[in-house]
Amino acid sequence: MKTMTWLIKRELWEHKGMLLWAPAIVGGLITAFTALVLLYGSSGSIDINGESITLGMIDATPAMRAKILDVLAHGYIATAAPVLLMLGFLVFFYCLGALYDERRDRSLLFWKSLPVSDRTTVLSKLLLALGVAPLVVTVVGALAALAVLLMICTAAAFKGLNLFGPLLMSPAFYLAPLQLLALLPVYALWALPTVAWLLLVSSWARSKVFLWAVGAPLLAMMLAKWAKHAFHLDWNIDWLIQQVVSRMLLGVAPGSWLAVEHVDPVLLLAADGHRADLGNILGQSWGTLAHANVWIGVAAGVAMIAGAIWLRRRREEG
Repeated sequence: MKTMTWLIKRELWEHKGMLLWAPAIVGGLITAFTALVLLYGSSGSIDINGESITLGMIDATPAMRAKILDVLAHGYIATAAPVLLMLGFLVFFYCLGALYDERRDRSLLFWKSLPVSDRTTVLSKLLLALGVAPLVVTVVGALAALAVLLMICTAAAFKGLNLFGPLLMSPAFYLAPLQLLALLPVYALWALPTVAWLLLVSSWARSKVFLWAVGAPLLAMMLAKWAKHAFHLDWNIDWLIQQVVSRMLLGVAPGSWLAVEHVDPVLLLAADGHRADLGNILGQSWGTLAHANVWIGVAAGVAMIAGAIWLRRRREEG
């Protein structure tokens, strides 16, 4: 356990610009931009999660106040969206270079001189991509969203509308960050095939890792389409694209499982039908784990991770 912890800390240290500073900077920019808009550019109205709320409603009716509070309490996912969307890019490019870079700069020879197995090293990179990085991004996104919501409440207070007390008493205000964290196991399972594929390519390719990782699945898809039309084969190309190619390349994108499983967008909306509801998203996301596709992908991911370990054990050249 101490060795694994040390290896993960090493990965964080080596990639802190990508995995730590990039989300923090984006979260800081969201907070700073919101503050500037509320101070100098706000017209008194703001859109959150598809709903427009007016901040200067001193005589707002109880129903309107309740609506505003509901929008704010459930506004985490919309406010944190720019940070959360970064996760797919961060994990993709981290995995793409995780095993290739250490061969390219010859640092592999140094790490192999240490009493650390190839399996432990590869698993540490896997845990960072599927566990640590999503956790860091989610926490940063939640903190940025919290700062934005509190600033909105402050702006509303200056306009005569007190939202602090009711908002802090709202259960949804505290449940929303926990619901974001509850999505992480689903993300890890659906992202595993993509992460495993990228680590496999990273451990094998001598150069042009991105071209191999992205080009090979796309080329296979185009060849399958050509063969279907040229030889009149009864192949389900749409299934190949959705369940193989997309799982190999797009699994690290948050929420990709909802598209793969064709979840009806209406099921993700709140009762009013105008905004996304994080509770519904969480329920539908966990519901996808009842389908065989996710577990077939997990099995394929485990096999590719085993292949990456085997290749790292034998590849020392740059």
